[in-house]
Amino acid sequence: MRESTGGTRERIKAVALELFTEQGYEKTSLREIAERLNVTKAALYYHFKSKDDIVASFVEDRLERMDALTTWAESQPATLATRRALISRYADTMFAGDQPSVMRFFEQNQTVLKSLASGQQMRGRMMQLASALCRGDDSPTAQLRAVLSLFAVHSSWFAVRAPNITDDERRRIALEVADELLAAIGAEPDESPDESDAGVASASPQG
Repeated sequence: MRESTGGTRERIKAVALELFTEQGYEKTSLREIAERLNVTKAALYYHFKSKDDIVASFVEDRLERMDALTTWAESQPATLATRRALISRYADTMFAGDQPSVMRFFEQNQTVLKSLASGQQMRGRMMQLASALCRGDDSPTAQLRAVLSLFAVHSSWFAVRAPNITDDERRRIALEVADELLAAIGAEPDESPDESDAGVASASPQG
């Protein structure tokens, strides 16, 4: 049975990612990708005209996932339960399938990403997702906590450097940190002990 166009495209992306990881993006050529796939360069060109096109397809996949998450979150009540569900779903998109390899590639090739139009859209999508996370609390503190909770998830690929850590453990740690940030969004600020004491003193009779 002839392989579908979509199947061929995904196989090209998988092999390209392998080579980018093994020998670096700059040192990998389209010819090498075609050879590993055992196809002609013409067959490869049918799907991708350049290495940048392959990388752009990874970015576009991620943008689509982020858009779907934002749409889902905006249909839910602005509660802590929704925030926790959203960050968990976001983590799923970062840790499922070949995404760990994709995220590592993104982290190691920031210059490539910044040169792509799709890569430049990433920041805007992140801010939309952060806005969905702090919906109901538009304070600057809530906005920062929302962004940092997302950063806790995707930065775990390079910030957590413990030897032999598994992807599941990395995900768990990232979500623990994110949850600490999200739990404070929308919460009433606690009254400090000094303020409480001052209030009691002012209410006490003088004499």
